[in-house]
Amino acid sequence: MIAGIDHVQLAAPPGFEDEARRFFGGVLGLQEVSNPIDSAGPGVWFQCGPQQLHVGGEDAFAPARKAHPAFAVDGGERLDALAARLAASGATVAWDERPPGVARFHADDPWGNRLEFRAV
Repeated sequence: MIAGIDHVQLAAPPGFEDEARRFFGGVLGLQEVSNPIDSAGPGVWFQCGPQQLHVGGEDAFAPARKAHPAFAVDGGERLDALAARLAASGATVAWDERPPGVARFHADDPWGNRLEFRAV
């Protein structure tokens, strides 16, 4: 039986590592963790609550426009602050009022992958 999600993998173009650290570590504030299988290829891993976010290089990279991770943010004030940080970093923040009563927005990572952020 499935107990939950362990991690989410996002793809990025070759040479992504420094930008992944700047965006996911710096802008989003995720803690980088060691990649125990680094010999399998480049990858930068981040702790995200009890789960992890793995960013890996892909030679034939194409950004995910529909598929996306949804990040849970503690409360509406923190969601607003995160939206402001993302906008200040150059990301486009698109608020979405669906479903009613849920505060959420979408933004892209530096390579165009869709990301969702919602208050919990």
